[in-house]
Amino acid sequence: MNAAIRAVVRTGISEGMEVIGVRYGYQGLVDGDFTFMDAGSVSGIINTGGTILHSARSMDFKTPAGFNSAVGNLHQAGIEGLIVIGGNGSQTGNYALHTKADFPVVGIASTIDNDLYGSDYTIGFDTAVNTALESIDRLRDTATSHDRIFVIEVMGRTRGFVALHVGIAGGAEVVLLPEIPWELGQVTSTIQRGCRRGKRSYLIVVAEGAAHGETLAKQIEDATGQETRATVLGHVQRGGTPSAADRVLASQLGSYAVRYLRDGTRGVLIGEQNFRITTTPLEEVWSKDKPLDPEQIALVDVLGA
Repeated sequence: MNAAIRAVVRTGISEGMEVIGVRYGYQGLVDGDFTFMDAGSVSGIINTGGTILHSARSMDFKTPAGFNSAVGNLHQAGIEGLIVIGGNGSQTGNYALHTKADFPVVGIASTIDNDLYGSDYTIGFDTAVNTALESIDRLRDTATSHDRIFVIEVMGRTRGFVALHVGIAGGAEVVLLPEIPWELGQVTSTIQRGCRRGKRSYLIVVAEGAAHGETLAKQIEDATGQETRATVLGHVQRGGTPSAADRVLASQLGSYAVRYLRDGTRGVLIGEQNFRITTTPLEEVWSKDKPLDPEQIALVDVLGA
């Protein structure tokens, strides 16, 4: 997100704009927690994870009083347009500002879950996948050396984009996703087929919304009699040095967001589709689900057989 913030600030300055940062997200709007940003304020942040403006959940913004306070603070500060960097929750709030307050807003697609409609890839996704992949590569060494099954639980409560990409890149034998029903017998059958041809170690990647890693590991061990261990990667996937792909994507989306807002475009999400920067109405972003790629799902079954 910092790369996007940097791009917004420096592009805005190059366009002759005054750029104001909102600290702590929508709660910052409600509280009027604004900070002036110049070129120096975003120096040296492109390689850092997280966000220098910080983030927070805001129940206040969801109330009529809190929402009105946020809109009033924007007008009082003389702010003429707002760029919101974030995922589904952030863009839902952005849509409310667009429809209920008729305030000029533009969204930037940013979530490690990659589940935001309107962008093939979202800021943070590539870094999260690569962070998880580093751990999986190390676990593969241990699994092979000790003839073990490892269950790796990655983030994804309702969507399986991270698990799917991590599973393919990590060479997992099984990938379990929240969107696709599964049964324990399917998992154990895959393991047993491998055992018959002499295979002794397995990696099973599971999205947190599909199964609890530790519970699944015990079930597999009970069913197969093969030593099984669980590793829950958790929030480690949310931090770390951003990948080159994420830095470039964030820089492009941030810069384009300023230009679209300058030219009068409002109520849209800036994303990347088919390797081109695109805009999608926030109404569609808010109302439509982004599907998994069925060819990638099929690829897991073929390569993990």
